[in-house]
Amino acid sequence: MSAIVGIYCLDNRPVERQGLEKMAEGVAHRGPDDGGLWNEGSVGLGQRMLWTTPESLKEKLPLVNRSGDLVLTADARIDNREELIAAVALTDRRPGELSDSQLILAAYEKWGEGCPEKLVGDFAFAIWDRRKQAFFCARDVMGIRPFYYHRTRRVFAFASEIKALLCLPEVPRQLNEVKVAYYLARILEDRVITFYQDIFRLPAAHRMTVSREGIRIEPYWTVNLSHELRFSSDTESAEAFRQIFTEVVRCRLRRVASQHRGVLLSGGLDSSSIACTARHLLAEAGEGRLHAFSAIFPDLPEEDQRLIDERPYLQAVLAQGGFDPHYVEASLLSPLAEVERVLWHADEPFFGPNLYIHWALHRAAHQQKVRVLLDGIDGDSTVSHGYEYLTELVRTGKWKTLIQEATALSRNLPVPATITPRRIIWECGFKPLVPTTAVQVWRRWRGRRQPVWGKHTAIHPAFARRIHLAERVKNWVNRKAPGRTAREIHWNNLTAAPIQYALELADKAAAAFSLEPRYPFCDRRLMEFCLALPPDQKLHQGWNRAVMRRAMDGILPPEVQWRTSKAILSPNFRRRLLDYERETLEAVVKNPPPVIQEYVDVSVLNRAYQRYASQPMQREQDAFTVFTAVVLALWLQQASFTP
Repeated sequence: MSAIVGIYCLDNRPVERQGLEKMAEGVAHRGPDDGGLWNEGSVGLGQRMLWTTPESLKEKLPLVNRSGDLVLTADARIDNREELIAAVALTDRRPGELSDSQLILAAYEKWGEGCPEKLVGDFAFAIWDRRKQAFFCARDVMGIRPFYYHRTRRVFAFASEIKALLCLPEVPRQLNEVKVAYYLARILEDRVITFYQDIFRLPAAHRMTVSREGIRIEPYWTVNLSHELRFSSDTESAEAFRQIFTEVVRCRLRRVASQHRGVLLSGGLDSSSIACTARHLLAEAGEGRLHAFSAIFPDLPEEDQRLIDERPYLQAVLAQGGFDPHYVEASLLSPLAEVERVLWHADEPFFGPNLYIHWALHRAAHQQKVRVLLDGIDGDSTVSHGYEYLTELVRTGKWKTLIQEATALSRNLPVPATITPRRIIWECGFKPLVPTTAVQVWRRWRGRRQPVWGKHTAIHPAFARRIHLAERVKNWVNRKAPGRTAREIHWNNLTAAPIQYALELADKAAAAFSLEPRYPFCDRRLMEFCLALPPDQKLHQGWNRAVMRRAMDGILPPEVQWRTSKAILSPNFRRRLLDYERETLEAVVKNPPPVIQEYVDVSVLNRAYQRYASQPMQREQDAFTVFTAVVLALWLQQASFTP
């Protein structure tokens, strides 16, 4: 993780170096190790460096190519280095002498705007092409590295965080009310707009070209959803998964020799697979131990412990040896802990009820001088639970197999008494194939007149009407094509907006502690492999994520390898929000600050709070309604906007 900034004065005036310096200073926390600036005429670039790989120690950014017609600034870690070095014909130099930024620039020189398709890793970069008098920018396929920009007829500016853009007098501080409405209604589908007018995100898996003639943005990552991998046996497919998974973990263990590596370990299938694979790789290389950071909840009541406590699984992993364990007692934390600092780093109100846990884990990693932190986001979507296989069985009329799989699945799920085969067949088999219009007609026929954006919100009706929220949501619904095949459903889940939002939010929390989070399950190679697997490799004889469970044989403890339960973190959120923040909540709910009264229906918010306060463990949606309204109020009071 590093930080990038840049300015292009489209009206041909020279870049003011002081403005460029302010932008870089604004994101210095992302790169405390080094920095650099470059400017020439109407263009300027900057970078702040966080050293996390051996090659990064020699990196000097912005980087100018030999002919002087290309200049690059990048926040990047490239994982297919050997493949790229061979492809761009740099084999005359030792790999350790080549930085990741040099590989990106060489890729652009060879493939031009097609270069992002050749890169595997986490990246956000911008290249000034003097010949074309244009910027070329790109962001990795899952949006792990952030990229924000502002463009008018006079100026184009970009940065890793919004706060850097706000350093420029040309960038207005105007509130985007559409984003406020989406936030209150918990709509994450728009991947472009921010809480600031005229500040935008470059979406994940997109490239952008900016010149005086205009701006062009387009996706570059496409997957052939008809492509299917076929193996001669389940053992062969599991071995193929194991090989590619081991490689993506190996890539993410690169680090500066003097720095420590860590893993977020919960005891779940994803984090445990990463931890055990990494431990094995480090042991093979004789490279020492792995720091493991875990959230525990010892102070919750027994009824909550049954839902949230993963310590038996956690201890089974740690018992294999090779770890230095560290524990964060999350049951002693407030969901609004250090909220002012969190909001400063996030730049926007956040919908992340469990962000406080990540924040505390990142703090613990920083205290142990960890720079590289492996995280299990988002194994569920990459490997897939395989429930879309049931939809495929319905679509193809394979009723016998459908009944067999649903019956076996109901036995394997952690609460089989409440999830019957019939319910599984409806929820996972038939329901995904029901057209959205049919669902809407059914709800109207049943007399359900709730707004299209849902009932669990305190958004003010007059505000919703003023910005045409109903029409906006309908457009999103109509634009979103439901998956018909198992692979289409898997793809939709894998590229869903909430996942990319969570990754961006996690990036801000890591940046606050000068950490580089790395996500093996977000590796493009692994995602494409899992997408190409037949659906019966993901759900088989009632076992979800079947190929991964088989692949982890001998690596994971059996009790983790075959566990079907999953920790539910919401009990701690609901209890501690009220226990620790009642005064803060009531200050907003009972005496709403003027800054939110236009956006929030105060009476609805008050009723939601009363229900939550009286029955905190039964009112999860009310807790979220209160949480979002309070976070919005705190952020609006902290931020400053021009009229």
